Amino acid sequence: MDRLRGEFVDIIEWLDDSRDTIVWRFPRFQNEIKMGAKLVVRESQTAVFVNEGQVADVYLPGTHTLETRNMPILSTLKGWKYGFNSPFKAEVYFVNTRQFTEMKWGTQNPVILRDPEFGVVRVRAFGAYAARVVDAQRLLKELVGTDPQFRTEEVQEYLRQLIVGRLGGALARAGVPLLDLAAHQDAIGRQLAGVLTEELAEVGIAIPKFVIENVSVPPEVERALDKRTEMGAVGDLDRFTRYQAATALEAAANNPGGEAGAGVGMGMGMALGQQMARAMSGESTAPQAPAPQAAAPYAAPAVAAPGGAEPPPLPGQAQWFLGVAGQRQGPYDLGGLAAQAGAGTFGPDTLVWRAGMAQWQPAGQVPELASVLASVPPPLPPL
Repeated sequence: MDRLRGEFVDIIEWLDDSRDTIVWRFPRFQNEIKMGAKLVVRESQTAVFVNEGQVADVYLPGTHTLETRNMPILSTLKGWKYGFNSPFKAEVYFVNTRQFTEMKWGTQNPVILRDPEFGVVRVRAFGAYAARVVDAQRLLKELVGTDPQFRTEEVQEYLRQLIVGRLGGALARAGVPLLDLAAHQDAIGRQLAGVLTEELAEVGIAIPKFVIENVSVPPEVERALDKRTEMGAVGDLDRFTRYQAATALEAAANNPGGEAGAGVGMGMGMALGQQMARAMSGESTAPQAPAPQAAAPYAAPAVAAPGGAEPPPLPGQAQWFLGVAGQRQGPYDLGGLAAQAGAGTFGPDTLVWRAGMAQWQPAGQVPELASVLASVPPPLPPL
């Protein structure tokens, strides 16, 4: 039936029932399209007429009459020496010129960029794009060849590799910091569409639309961004630190028997007291580098680690710290203070502190130490 049907004058047309066919060749027995065949080209189509192995013409939408050297029946009879096959081959390729919008792209491996704020970062990106045939003759010569049905899947991987190869350069030329990429994705997409269209002109394909849906960074960079967001939400870090110190001091005062709570509370209280003193004297309360030991005579007490060489104090006994010659000593119980008094290093003018006290005070102003000070001998008379 195909042989018999091939002896009649053809009506050549194509109704696309797929969504991914770019080029379709009209099927004709032995590719022997007859003289006077009618070619119907619809909108969003272009027909390429190949006569005797060469592109003869490109037809736009409309109805056209084809001129070939094949005459119905007569050409077959004259082709007896070729096995009744006509040597005059004629073919029609229909090219779909609509936009193919179902095209996706993505980076399998990260693209390395140099960011002015984060340094060298690795980013991944994905999105979609539209492809369209703008030169049917060039597409047929460069990509399709004699393929009877050329589909998008045959060219999609080539386009994806081309896009990924140009993505890093486009992001670098844009000069946009990583945190501002979302606001410039449209502009970068338009730039990439132009670059890809220019490069694909040799195969007759254009990229009218290029969309960057998302640009992502590695998890460690995401965590750093989250930390920066938290710091921005806190606001003034100096005021926040003072608030935290005051809260910890109040909690330590409510639990004077706990060693860890007392140590933390005293450290926070000392830091808060120093900040308040600087604020009252007009100095800046911003964090400063640690000063030498002589400039800060009273440092926060260290809490002995569990399991250390020094045993913990007995329960129920207050632990006292002394400020002697700009150095902190202690902790001591009342017996230890009596021993320090006998050694001459503890007296009414010695600064003392224990958990629950707001600040350091001379021992003579603390009623609890009156019994210990009573055993301190008076100073020797001058010679």
